[in-house]
Amino acid sequence: MTQFSSRREVLKSAALLWPGAALAALGCRSAESAAQPVPIAKPAPDVRGVSLVLDATPTLEGAGVSLRRSLGGRALSALDPFLLLDEIHSDRAEDYVKGFPTHPHRGFETVTYMMSGYMEHRDSLGQGGQLVAGSAQWMTAGRGIVHSEMPNPDGKVFWGLQLWVNLPAAQKLTKPRYQNVAPDRIPEISVKGAPVRLVAGALGGERGPVDGISVAPTLLDLRLPAGGTFEHELPREHTLFAYLLEGHAQLGEERRTAGAGQIAVFGPGQVLTLRAASSGARVLIVAGQKIGESVARRGPFVMNTQAELDQAYEDYQNGVLVSG
Repeated sequence: MTQFSSRREVLKSAALLWPGAALAALGCRSAESAAQPVPIAKPAPDVRGVSLVLDATPTLEGAGVSLRRSLGGRALSALDPFLLLDEIHSDRAEDYVKGFPTHPHRGFETVTYMMSGYMEHRDSLGQGGQLVAGSAQWMTAGRGIVHSEMPNPDGKVFWGLQLWVNLPAAQKLTKPRYQNVAPDRIPEISVKGAPVRLVAGALGGERGPVDGISVAPTLLDLRLPAGGTFEHELPREHTLFAYLLEGHAQLGEERRTAGAGQIAVFGPGQVLTLRAASSGARVLIVAGQKIGESVARRGPFVMNTQAELDQAYEDYQNGVLVSG
């Protein structure tokens, strides 16, 4: 039998003997090519837009602490479930040394995040200690707690944040508890070369150390190099905002610019996008599930009705807030 060295020779021979067979073979090859699946374009990501950018407002709080308030003031009273965000950042001890002497809370949670210096903490549960740089504390005041928070620069700049998070009605009188998180317990994840500290929520297959919170929060401390980008998908129904700690960044679908000391509130969508300016940027990213309940708020208490607020004040004055 004659041996053929290639498919081409086979087709040439077939064309001489059976011209129709050669054409059929070519037709089959064309049909195979035509049958290849056409790639389907992926849907464009549902990128959140930025609905609002505001400057933090200089405020005096506690016994005379100078701070900047981006959430919880007149311009932006609340973002369900978040009630307040304060930043203390100073190298002048007189700006913060008087601190926050003994005071009560009921009906919500406070989150303290330290970046430089430390905070001395004492409370009615007998707990106390130092919240050092890089640490976080998630305190659920619940039915009532009395505590003090005294800033200390430790010979350096004092830099810290406090966030207030509402509790749903069913948990406002729950037993108080703390989640004190040391710096080495907070995972630091590299995302496209940008370090991200994961205090709460999920990122890159890891979860933050804070757990058991009703609003399923996300709390990220992101450092972007010059021109660096960051994307993160969050539940569509979650409230989302970013607070610029350092530098400038473009945020959201429209790439709105925000700088240090500004809060950017995001609209609906799933994907958060950021791009740092040439200076780089450090950004606090906060998100959580809306509660959707009425809020009655006065001083250190956050309840659902005015009657509940009055009861909180009465309990405190009668010395039963903590045991109540």
